[in-house]
Amino acid sequence: MILHIIKKELIQLRRDKKMIPIIFIAPAIQLLALGYAANLDVTDVPTVLVDRDRTAASRALVDRFTASGYFELAGVEDDVDAVEPWLVTGRAQIALVVGHGYGEAVAAGRTPRVQILADGSDSTAAGIGLGYASRIVSEASAELVASRLEELLRRRPQSASGLVLQRVELVPRVWYNPDLRSRWFFVPAVLALVLMVMTMVLSSMGVVREKEIGTMEQLIVTPIRSWQLIVGKLLPYGMIGVIDVFIVVGIAVGWFGVPLRGSLTLLVALTMLLLLNTLGLGLLTSTVVRTQQQAMMTAAFVLMLPQIYLSGLLFPIENMPEAFQSVTYAVPLRYYAQILRGIFLKGAGIETLWPQATVLAAFGVTFLALASLRFRKRLD
Repeated sequence: MILHIIKKELIQLRRDKKMIPIIFIAPAIQLLALGYAANLDVTDVPTVLVDRDRTAASRALVDRFTASGYFELAGVEDDVDAVEPWLVTGRAQIALVVGHGYGEAVAAGRTPRVQILADGSDSTAAGIGLGYASRIVSEASAELVASRLEELLRRRPQSASGLVLQRVELVPRVWYNPDLRSRWFFVPAVLALVLMVMTMVLSSMGVVREKEIGTMEQLIVTPIRSWQLIVGKLLPYGMIGVIDVFIVVGIAVGWFGVPLRGSLTLLVALTMLLLLNTLGLGLLTSTVVRTQQQAMMTAAFVLMLPQIYLSGLLFPIENMPEAFQSVTYAVPLRYYAQILRGIFLKGAGIETLWPQATVLAAFGVTFLALASLRFRKRLD
């Protein structure tokens, strides 16, 4: 009986010619668009240079900036006052100002000073650009300190040895995403967004469509139990969700180079738990609304958008107010976001992700139970 319902649902989907591209092509388009657009990596920052020192030391510092790949020399000025038009017009986002005496300070062992001016209208780009500049200057400073110590050790080994031994070297290391590529952060999030859109919206519209075209009454009078009707209506959309998983993962790994360090089998298995939530919420929505348009609007704006904002997929939960952080514990997508990045970037297994999986399963069973009870009541 369930197989007959599944067959009927698939036939209805096949007859809707406009729905097929949305189900299978739209996820690929969404991933490609968001994968390229949602990118916070800052490279080739247009930079205007004011080198008032014009020494070998200042040129070496400028070469560090241009050779890093983060900064691109857009122009050169002789005075700091000439920098503002570059920043106002957007021809440059960063200004590197090397003052008089930089080379002399380097040669004399004093602390040289460099000024960085940034266009703060784009706060994200400015902050990242300043971070890159700070790192380059810090590396140059560390090399100067090391060279001075070596020279002092060579000239006066007895007095300098104590200084050398007291030196502490800081070696930063970033795990899981060594190059801090924001694309590795955003692309896995697309999988969650695609699954929510496809399964929640389609499942809610699938039931309402039966009401609109008048076939729900025909199903009610047939010898079909309510649970069979629910399973038969939801399983096709669950199958579509699994197919979309393979499409999105294939593009994420093969095209964008996002590493899948964990198990694909575990990812698919835990995705099933998310599908319990999305299908349950979709079915619950279908019992509240009367038309497909209402189903789409309710699923998108009442259920999906709040989860996306509060899940940590796009915005760090740690940066939210404490009240909102508390609310995020009631958002199923929060736990799936942790599962996604744990499997993709950290190679985590079920021994690590079982708490998130347990909560996700509990939410899913609860939503499906509530939706099934309400659906049965509507059928009665």
